[in-house]
Amino acid sequence: MPVGTHGAIKALQAKELYDFDTRVLLSNTYHLHLSPGSELIKKAGGLHKFMNWERAILTDSGGFQVFSLQKKSITEEGAEFKDAEGKKILLSPETSLEIQQNLGSDIMMAFDECIPHPATKKYIETSIARTHRWLDRCINSWHNPKQSLFGIIQGSTFDQYRKQCVEEVCSRDLPGYAIGGVSVGEGPELMEKAVRFTAPLMPADKPRYVMGVGNPEDLLMIWENGIDMSDCITPTKFARGGTLFTSHGKIRIKHRNYRRDFYPVDPTCSCYVCKNYSRAYLKHLFDANEILGAILATHHNIAFYKLLADKARKAIFEDRFLEFKKEFLKNYSKKA
Repeated sequence: MPVGTHGAIKALQAKELYDFDTRVLLSNTYHLHLSPGSELIKKAGGLHKFMNWERAILTDSGGFQVFSLQKKSITEEGAEFKDAEGKKILLSPETSLEIQQNLGSDIMMAFDECIPHPATKKYIETSIARTHRWLDRCINSWHNPKQSLFGIIQGSTFDQYRKQCVEEVCSRDLPGYAIGGVSVGEGPELMEKAVRFTAPLMPADKPRYVMGVGNPEDLLMIWENGIDMSDCITPTKFARGGTLFTSHGKIRIKHRNYRRDFYPVDPTCSCYVCKNYSRAYLKHLFDANEILGAILATHHNIAFYKLLADKARKAIFEDRFLEFKKEFLKNYSKKA
């Protein structure tokens, strides 16, 4: 899922996402609550109408954004913090669900605490018990049957806590479930360990979602473990900084090596950017600080991710995913 934190995919129009056949995108409860406010969006007819997006929207609960704040207070009631103007804001299970229902998203995420890494076992035990109590409060605040509510499985990098969380969260019969608390500084080995242990324990007949994972090699890892959904700011954020993904690895288009490089960003890619522009031109746009540079780079990166997912899905249906993954990683490690 491309990430449209503020109700927009940075540097891309909705039309381009339709052209990519994007089925669902992610927007953020916390940021939309701060501006322009969920009540205003509700008056506009909901987030779909407000941002002119007819397909599915998933809204994060705001829990991860609270996790990333320097100054916050987490209590049984919820998470309290200050906005940019110094005003105190309490984000609780009830307010998170109220905001998401005002937004009218198709998939709402339960409000949880994203456990930092590293964390002590005592901290983890306290945190996950509270997150499960918060989940019940979210369920009690869920009033619109047209909106799905997903529960979030925490547990840090410890198998026993992941298992405990799967049992607790999946005992509530929800439309889908997510693995949270990964890609928070634990490193790729521990992230893979958590996903590889947790995913098989989750119901196979419900969507399985890993939150915040988006490097190509990490996507291949979670898909191998049966994960259906993921989101990450990586392709769009990297694009705006001049890093582009190719079948032979990432390239940093601002590097002087590309000043006279008239090849496409990725000669194996058939996206609009690769068919019409050279690496030299994109480098020029970034050097000149032209907005078009970020637009074209973002278009290419989203196209690259979509093509990767399409190829992986085809390989799964043809029962050759491991072969596909091995070949992709072999080429991806080469210098572009």
